[in-house]
Amino acid sequence: MACKTDENITAVKMDEGNNNNVSVETAGTRVNIRIGSKTFLATLMNSPAASAFKTKLPMTVAMSDLNGNEKFFNLPANLPVNASSPGSIHTGDLMIYGSNTLVLFYKSFTTQYSYTRLGRIEDVSGLATAVGSGNVTVTFTLQ
Repeated sequence: MACKTDENITAVKMDEGNNNNVSVETAGTRVNIRIGSKTFLATLMNSPAASAFKTKLPMTVAMSDLNGNEKFFNLPANLPVNASSPGSIHTGDLMIYGSNTLVLFYKSFTTQYSYTRLGRIEDVSGLATAVGSGNVTVTFTLQ
């Protein structure tokens, strides 16, 4: 189960603006992820990919469902990546697949695919319900 990138997904709005294992170091940069009326707080890692992602915020995108465990969106530009196989995906992981596919996982599972970690949602309570089973509009903003 991994992100497939050949589907056409379009951004609702994209403004240019200024997972993980819990033991992975983070930069402490916090991001609000709004899905419908629910907002989740995520902490980004201290990495070139997370820094590049932050420069894209605020960003509102239409994310598509894949495999009943993740939402994804193809970013219009590549991010710097350092992909590795995490072995296990955890609910709330925010990652990049390839060099430009933003992935938000809402279920945990094992994988052989490689991802670049961006960060992780701190409290995943209600995440699966918020994202639902189809496409969803998600807004990412710096806290």
